This record gives sequence, C-alpha cells and structure tokens, in this order.
Amino acid sequence: MRRTRIIVTHYGGPDALRVVEEECPEPKAGEVRVRVLAAGVALPDLMMREGVHPETPALPFTPGWDLIGVVDRLGDGVSGIERGQIVGALPISGAYAEFVCLPQRELVPVPAGLDAAEAVSLVLNYVTAYQMLHRSAKVRPGQRVLIHGAAGGVGSALLQLGRLAGLEMYGTCSSQRASAVSDLGGIPIDYRHLDFVKEIHRLTSQGVDVVFDGIGGSHVWRSREALRPGGKVVVYGFTSSLRGGRLASGRSGRRHRFREAAILGLYIAGTWLLPSRKRMVPYSIQWLKRLRPAWFRQDLIALFDLLQQQKIKPLIAQRFPLAEARRAHELLGKEGVTGKIVLVRSWQ
Repeated sequence: MRRTRIIVTHYGGPDALRVVEEECPEPKAGEVRVRVLAAGVALPDLMMREGVHPETPALPFTPGWDLIGVVDRLGDGVSGIERGQIVGALPISGAYAEFVCLPQRELVPVPAGLDAAEAVSLVLNYVTAYQMLHRSAKVRPGQRVLIHGAAGGVGSALLQLGRLAGLEMYGTCSSQRASAVSDLGGIPIDYRHLDFVKEIHRLTSQGVDVVFDGIGGSHVWRSREALRPGGKVVVYGFTSSLRGGRLASGRSGRRHRFREAAILGLYIAGTWLLPSRKRMVPYSIQWLKRLRPAWFRQDLIALFDLLQQQKIKPLIAQRFPLAEARRAHELLGKEGVTGKIVLVRSWQ
C-alpha cells in the first residue's frame, strides 16, 4: 500500500512544499498507524517551513502539528485501542500525510459524530487557548482580557472559551474581521487604524487584566502597556518574524530555530526588572505537554465534550485536499484568515 505526504525540501516559501508518493509505513512495537482524516494548517507550520520555529526538524520533513484520524493498524504490544476508532494527536510535525505511525500514548479518543475539521481545530488552537486561560492566566469571571489576532485560529478559540468563562473581551483585528470578533463576544479594535494601547485605556481606564500575545518581539512591550497594574501578558508565539507568510528578515534557507525564542526570553526576563508589577508569562503547548502530558489529554477531552455539546463551534476558514497544502500555506500567509485552515481527505 502507498501513501501521499507533503515534505519540506528546503527552508523557504510555499514552493518548498512538495507532494511525494511512497510506501505506507508499518507501525513499530507500541505504535499505531492512523489514516489521517484532517490535519490543521497553522502559523507554526509556516515558521517551521521557514526554519525559525524552535521545533523545526532537519530537512526533509513533513509538517503538520495536529491531526484527527482513524486507527488503521496496530503495532506489537498495543492494546486498549481498536481498528476503526477515531483519535486525535499533536505530533508537532508529520500530520500532512495520508497515514502516520504514532506511539499509542500520543492518541486521544475522539467522540463519534464530530466533524473532523472542527475536531482538529481543538487539538492545537483550542488546547492552546484553554490552557492559557485556565492554567497560565487563571482567569476569573468579570476580568478584562485583550486578544491579539482575535479572528484567527487561536484568537477565535480564546473568544469562544473566554465567553464561557464570563470574561470581558477585547480583540485586535482588521476592519474586515470586526464582525467576526463581535459575533464571538469580543469588542473589536482595528489595529491598522487605532493605537490599541490608547484604545484599551480609553475603553477601560485602568487597562486589562490579561493580554494574550502570539506576535512576540517588541510587540510584547506594547501589550504590556495595555495592562492594569498587576496584570500579565501571556506570550505564546513570535509571528512578528513573518511578513506575508515569509520570513521578515529575508534570511530563510537555513535553520534559525532558537533566535526568536532567545529574543523573546530576553523580553520576558526584562519585565521582571521593572517595578510596575506587570509581568510576562511564556506559554508553549508542546513544552507543557511534555512536562504535564496528563493535562493535555484531560484538556482536549474536555474540549471534545464542549464541542459535542455545541457549546463551542470552531470557525473553519477553508478546507483543502492534502495535495493542495501549498495553496493552504499561501492563503494563510496572506493573513486576514478567519478561523482555521484544514487539510482533509479528498472525499470529505
């Protein structure tokens, strides 16, 4: 049996993605082969393609942080899971493929009847949002929060989960995405025409309790200015390194995977030297999963339950067949995408 998968042949733009056909892998002892139904497309994929994400593999590699699939074959020693079962996983790389082999411990059961594209949105985006809200920021009802990129995959997840948590929410977005932010319970702030710091202080007088910043770089200092005394910025990314989906510095072609993380670390450390009690807290889904794997499983199962109860509804920007991963990267790189882009099996 053969499979299709996507590989990154060199660090660079969407042209680095290539479709390959090859023999289907066999699961090793303790592994499960999964037939992928849906794989998410996210900004970390673009950053890995450009070679700037800390998790960037050596070339060539298959991108794809998150997937939903069907158990296809069991390796030796695997029990407690059956062929045909629907599962989710966060492999960090490798999901852009028709079949993948993963350790059994990585798989989380998915309730029957869920749309695969909506379900895969929970694995990376909603777990990130849920853990930042409840494990990093420890939000309480009535608190005020500012969400950058509020119409995007993680931003829209923060809005939906924040509404369930009883938060007062503000979200930066373009004017074209303002209605999407309003519909999800946030007060939109057009970052292209307004100074978000001045606007937050105009609307709240003191500032917000928490800012969720996936932009990173010097932007985190501006986010800090939007806080009330004692507030915190939860920093979970550094997409400021990208411009139009490409590396802003124009230096793609090799791995720079620790540069942006080191710069971000310096910014965060610097805030502890300042006297105003405004702090920055880093969040990384992959590191928290490594340190507390039970939390990831517990939180994802809770989110699947919310989806099944229709208390959350992931926004799907567009569905592409696996072979059109390059088009998906091009679309995400143009920015202004509302919700999540998903690669799906052609028959879905």
